[in-house]
Amino acid sequence: MDTLTLQAGPHAISPVVLPDAAEGPMLVARHRSFPAGAHIPAHQHIRGQFLFAAAGTMFVRTPGHAWLVPPSRALWIPSGIEHAIDAHGELDMRTLYLDAASAARLPQACAVLDVTALLRELIMRMTSSISLDGKETIALIGQLAVLEISRLQSCALELPLPASADLLDLCERVLQNPTRADDEPVPGSNRRLYRRFRTETGLSYVQWRKQACLLHAVRLLGAGRPVTQVALDLGYESPSAFSTMFRRSLGVTPRAFSPRHTKT
Repeated sequence: MDTLTLQAGPHAISPVVLPDAAEGPMLVARHRSFPAGAHIPAHQHIRGQFLFAAAGTMFVRTPGHAWLVPPSRALWIPSGIEHAIDAHGELDMRTLYLDAASAARLPQACAVLDVTALLRELIMRMTSSISLDGKETIALIGQLAVLEISRLQSCALELPLPASADLLDLCERVLQNPTRADDEPVPGSNRRLYRRFRTETGLSYVQWRKQACLLHAVRLLGAGRPVTQVALDLGYESPSAFSTMFRRSLGVTPRAFSPRHTKT
């Protein structure tokens, strides 16, 4: 059995045809580029997908959730889960499709993962236009990549979405401009809204809005916006107050998501 199938080059290939997860290679590696604002409609794969943003930011929708994938992070999507992708900024997407044995070592649900410098280099090499010489080299790189993926730490860049049409519509309006969320009219009474949000998302509406603003901040930082400007845009009185909130929520400072601090 081959370890790795390479399909390099930045051109989109549609539809994505993959070997069965129980057969064929351990990894299928692909590289696709998209312009800012590109939308990939909802679809699913027969293999688990390790979706890596080498540059640009992805906003991914799955049933009941939204995920932000900034540069040098990745989203793990188990096989069979429907997902749609929106590109914020010019997107350099690198993808590894894993076989069943490799996927079994990863979470059973979607998760945003913090990609290490080593894994980034392995992914870039597997999806570059430079060919890999020899089956032994290909096998070693593929096996090392799977091992490294299984050890990654998760990032709290997830946003649960409600099922009710009116609440989902409210969430969509907030996501269009999270910094102006206070201007959005809310359906029903605040008390009833709180109960419904708790039931459908596990968060209160206020908590959900804070998480939406946090993801918005990460997106702006990933696009190169200065920390001070992001803090002011989100209504914080000072960058230090914003940084304190950020570290408390994500365990790192805002500069960790700046392109200048992206792992190279």
